[in-house]
Amino acid sequence: MHYRRFPVSTALVSTSPLARELSVVLLTIAGMWPIVGTEALAAGALTRSALRWRYTAVHPNIYVPRDARRDLFTNTVAAWLWTGRRGIIAGRAAAALHGVRWIDDTVPVELIARHGRNRPGVVVRDEQIGDDEICQLGELRVTTPARTALDLARCLPREDAVAHLDALAAATGISAAEVKPLEERYRSTPGIRAARSAIASMDGGSRSPRATALRLFLIDAGLPKPRTNISLSDDQWEATVAMGWEVPRVGVDCEEDRAGLNAIQNIACQELFQRLG
Repeated sequence: MHYRRFPVSTALVSTSPLARELSVVLLTIAGMWPIVGTEALAAGALTRSALRWRYTAVHPNIYVPRDARRDLFTNTVAAWLWTGRRGIIAGRAAAALHGVRWIDDTVPVELIARHGRNRPGVVVRDEQIGDDEICQLGELRVTTPARTALDLARCLPREDAVAHLDALAAATGISAAEVKPLEERYRSTPGIRAARSAIASMDGGSRSPRATALRLFLIDAGLPKPRTNISLSDDQWEATVAMGWEVPRVGVDCEEDRAGLNAIQNIACQELFQRLG
């Protein structure tokens, strides 16, 4: 089966560790499934009977094995194939490819493409995008972390947007300053005012959506913006507090962030906090 490569010269290559791993995985999986039905038949990889009985159509001419798990990655590749491999993966699907791990498998796959219609589970946006806003993961063209951040901030409600931005910043190292040029480039785009506010609130030190929601609650209540992911230690133990203020030495923790600790470790953390005052 033949898969056309996009010219890397027109795109940036993502440098995040997960993206480098995905580049290898994508090249492997792209030749397996989802598949383009007519290509599989023309290459002799499948008979019409095998395609009919062993595969399920998820989009016109795009198939997955009947027993395949329909996770976000599978849905993303299927949607991209449906656009004739021309779509640029954007939004939450792009964030997941950049390393955000908690995005639900059922979210719609967003693509930037010149395509006439949407499909169930796929949102196609025919909108402007520059070559410097595209990176390549294996066979897939994906919005860069900066463009992904802008799209998330434009299209999602504030709390959801900031939670996704926090996770994207943690996974890729992207900062609000790196998104700023795109804010100016698209200053007349719908949703840009809300996007500016969400991007200004982005903090890669937040470790979960619940921690993000708590931080925004404290800021909206009138408190100064807290420092996040604070490391504390003494000669007996070390721990991390979700957020806090150096003056007046107040920390705020998030139970969800300690889900991986056992009872003894939790007690040790609490004793450390008491010793440090």
